[in-house]
Amino acid sequence: MALPNKVRLVEVGPRDGLQNEAGVISTEVKLELIKRLEDAGVNYIEAASFVSPKWVPQMGDAKEIMQAIKAKTDGQEGSVTYAALTPNVKGLESAIACGVKEVAVFGAASEAFSQKNINCSIEESLERFKPVMEMAKANGIRVRGYVSCVLGCPYDGEIAPEKVAEVAKALYDMGCYEISLGDTVGVGTPQKAKEMVRAVSQFVPVEKLAAHFHDTYGQALANIYAVLEEGISVVDSSVGGLGGCPYAKGAAGNVASEDVVYMLQGLGIETGIDLNKLISTGQYITSSIDRPNRSKVGLAHSA
Repeated sequence: MALPNKVRLVEVGPRDGLQNEAGVISTEVKLELIKRLEDAGVNYIEAASFVSPKWVPQMGDAKEIMQAIKAKTDGQEGSVTYAALTPNVKGLESAIACGVKEVAVFGAASEAFSQKNINCSIEESLERFKPVMEMAKANGIRVRGYVSCVLGCPYDGEIAPEKVAEVAKALYDMGCYEISLGDTVGVGTPQKAKEMVRAVSQFVPVEKLAAHFHDTYGQALANIYAVLEEGISVVDSSVGGLGGCPYAKGAAGNVASEDVVYMLQGLGIETGIDLNKLISTGQYITSSIDRPNRSKVGLAHSA
């Protein structure tokens, strides 16, 4: 299949990238990060997570973040989507109160990961999402679905593509408009990534799928290229490569947005993003939180 002419980038840095940071990051720094991403032309930003601060302290200011965005964008027909993660009804209620228009829910393709991560089976987790989906629909809120561990699990090892397809189909049938396929531990390689996408696209149209690759084993860009060849045209990434891998201490996590955009530009694929502004945004946030910049492109430009 030919490569797409255009790719939509889903920037997960402010949420997925920052959520596991131990030191407190001020709300001001997070809002400045979001503003700089917008200025760079990013039009989809996962900005916050409405989870218990007891479990994810870094996301304790989700209300403040989303209210500040609402105050800034109220009454405007904006071209930027600001999404929030809402794993349950309580989280969704909080998001609705803050004027959030799009949310995300998380499933997993691994039983062991589901048990350790959210304390229930895959089937139970999908059941828990039903009231969230119903409430979102009643309030005119779009829901994006994530599937974790699509190419491997820290506990179960390799994951069958059929299992990924089953969970993706369940989320799609439930009403998620797009399913993001996440290689949470970054163990996937290009051929396996292709086979997984082929299996899923038998049940969910490929234009409704997104790629979410971690760079733990240095395979993320190769995997993204491989699935672009399969028809995927939405890619999740994190500016500065924010967000390490909790299962491999010191290893890279999310693929860096700068590196993805550089590759896409080299392929002649349109993103609508200003690479230089994105690079300076990566430099801003990594220096603000005193973290190494994991973007190869960002490092090359700061050398």
